[in-house]
Amino acid sequence: MCQSEEVTRAVLARNDGLAASLRSDLAARGVGVVNLLSSPGSGKTELLGRVLARAGERGVPVAAFTADLATENDAKRLARSGAPVKQLLTDGLCHLEARQVRGHLEGWLPPDTALLFVENVGNLVCPASYDLGEHLRIVLMAVTEGEDKPSKYPTAFGSAHLVVLTKTDLAGPAGFDETDFAEHVRRVNPGVEIIRSCARTGEGVDTVLDRVLAVRDGAPVHTPPLAPHPHGHVHAPTAS
Repeated sequence: MCQSEEVTRAVLARNDGLAASLRSDLAARGVGVVNLLSSPGSGKTELLGRVLARAGERGVPVAAFTADLATENDAKRLARSGAPVKQLLTDGLCHLEARQVRGHLEGWLPPDTALLFVENVGNLVCPASYDLGEHLRIVLMAVTEGEDKPSKYPTAFGSAHLVVLTKTDLAGPAGFDETDFAEHVRRVNPGVEIIRSCARTGEGVDTVLDRVLAVRDGAPVHTPPLAPHPHGHVHAPTAS
C-alpha cells in the first residue's frame, strides 16, 4: 500500500470513529441527525427552510447547522423559519467532517432538540465520502440538473438513504423525464425512496419531515449499496 493510500485510510477511519461517537451521543440525547447533500443551486436551502418552519408549526424542536465556503446567506435564510441556526464558513474546504460538526455543536445545540439538519457544502463529490454522524443521509437534485445525474455521481446517490427531487414545478418547462430519472436512481441505489418536492408550493415538505421523524423514532432505514466513502477522497487536514 502506498503512503497516500495509508493516509487516506487513516483520515477516513478517524472520521468514521468520530462520526460513530457523535451519532451515539446525539441518539442518547434523543436527537436525530440528517445530512443533506446536493449540488449548488438545487434548492436545498429553500426546502430546508420550509421543513424547519413546518416542524415549528407541528411543535417539533429542530435546529440547523449549515456550511458554505463563504457568506452567511444560507444561515440568514434558514433563521427566518424561527429555528436555531448555526453557520460554519469552511474557507474554501469543499466538505464537512465529523470533528467540525462535533466541535461546533458543543455548547450550542439546544437541549430539547429532536432533529438536527446538517446542510453540507454544495458539492456531490467530496461530501459523499464523510460520515457526519447522521442517522439519515438525504441527497437532493433539481429537475433542472438532468435525468442522468445519479449515474454521473454514483457515490453520492449510491450512499443515500433517501432521494429528494426538487423544483418539480419546473419539470414541464425543463422537459424533465421523471421516469428516466427514477431509472438512473435505481441503477445506483435500488429500492431507495424518491420524494417529489417543491418549496414554492409546499409539495413534499411534510413528507420529508415525516420520514425524518420516523427514522428518529426508530423506523427501519433503507440500506444503500455504498458506504459513505467508497472512493476514498481526502484533503489536507483542516481547521475546526
